[in-house]
Amino acid sequence: MKRQRGTGRGRRTAATLYGRAAGRAAGRAAGALAAALCAGLALPGGAWAAGDGGGYGFDGGAQRVKGAVSNLDAERLTAGRTYRDTIKKDGKLYYRVDLDDKQNAYVSVVAVPAKGAKAGYGDGIKVTMLDGSNSQCGYQSTSFSFGDHSRPVVAYADRTIEPDSTSCRQAGTYYALVERESKEGSDGGDWELEIRYLTEPAVAKAGPTALPSTWASGTPQPPAGGPRRRDGGAGLHDAVSLTQGEWRTDIRPGQTVYYRVPVDWGQQLFTTAELGSSPAGDAYVGNALMLSLENPARGHVDQDTMTYSGDPATMSLDPHRPVAYENRFDSSDSTSGMRFAGWYYLSATLSPEMATAYGDKALPLTLKVNVTGQAAPAPAYVGGAGVFSVTEDDRDAAASGQSGPEAEERSGTLRIVGVAGIGAGGVLLLGLGAWWLLARRTR
Repeated sequence: MKRQRGTGRGRRTAATLYGRAAGRAAGRAAGALAAALCAGLALPGGAWAAGDGGGYGFDGGAQRVKGAVSNLDAERLTAGRTYRDTIKKDGKLYYRVDLDDKQNAYVSVVAVPAKGAKAGYGDGIKVTMLDGSNSQCGYQSTSFSFGDHSRPVVAYADRTIEPDSTSCRQAGTYYALVERESKEGSDGGDWELEIRYLTEPAVAKAGPTALPSTWASGTPQPPAGGPRRRDGGAGLHDAVSLTQGEWRTDIRPGQTVYYRVPVDWGQQLFTTAELGSSPAGDAYVGNALMLSLENPARGHVDQDTMTYSGDPATMSLDPHRPVAYENRFDSSDSTSGMRFAGWYYLSATLSPEMATAYGDKALPLTLKVNVTGQAAPAPAYVGGAGVFSVTEDDRDAAASGQSGPEAEERSGTLRIVGVAGIGAGGVLLLGLGAWWLLARRTR
């Protein structure tokens, strides 16, 4: 009421002050929006932290979880997320997953001992999926198989719904059991775990379960064009993308490098590793290089090692069947692991013993990658296939050599810019509307 008794000049002054205040508020809102936008654009890259000194590069966005010693105390995992935990020697940890009666489910574990930790023969990790009655649905056990030296190892457990089976089909609570398998004399330190839980959509119509009797098992000729430089990532999360070709890097004793290759339905992946010669001598080292293959659910598929005596040495992973849905019904990991399309992971580890024999220097490593066969139609999934598919973006990432976080950042940035654009427009409209209302109230 006091303001109404003022002079016209006073009213104009008040309106001006209100307008300036509104302008300052709009300016602050715009500044906050710009800061939020810049922070949002920086998030994907900032969420990733690679390992240093040849260590494993964990997913920086992984959530900490504490495995339980009793299944009834197990924490619930959410599909599509990555988790971190720690396991002690001879430890057993339970995690809970809630499943429907249609989807297949996968819990993958990367076990990472401390760098330089000693290992006994057969040391490794075992992951088992159990239903509510403690019946085993699926399991996988992976050991170092690398002399007395440890390295990151990967294993997964699955709940696969099989047409002719009645077990592990019901909706309800399931448990992922992670066991550290230790031998006498192995390192007693804790192992870090990177845990990934994924679900695969059901199919609208059941397909064949029998495998074809014949398939192309011959290794193709190496890709032409000569080697191109592409250094690997420090972990599965930041694995560097490859397409068909010959790829060159350097690897130090005790180091593991990670790559990923998109392989579509009906296609086959062939991989050869070549370790270059060393001028430092001709000492014999058994299991000098380990080459490992994991599938899109981060389940172990295959591995092999080669010896080294100072001269160039070559090894190839065994040929695998074309990627097909029915592969999952086979009993061997090397066939059942090729069960879906998506990113397949390659890792190469150079034995720490190479430092004693040839010095702690990097050796040249070449990976020759062949992807053969035409892409076949995907199964009739109910809903999107998610990571169990190969997209044009995936092929672009493979051609350009993007790492996992780089590819996510690219698509995430586009989403953020789109949302921020809409948000900025909304803020401007709200600001103009507030200014207009304030101006009317002061007339």
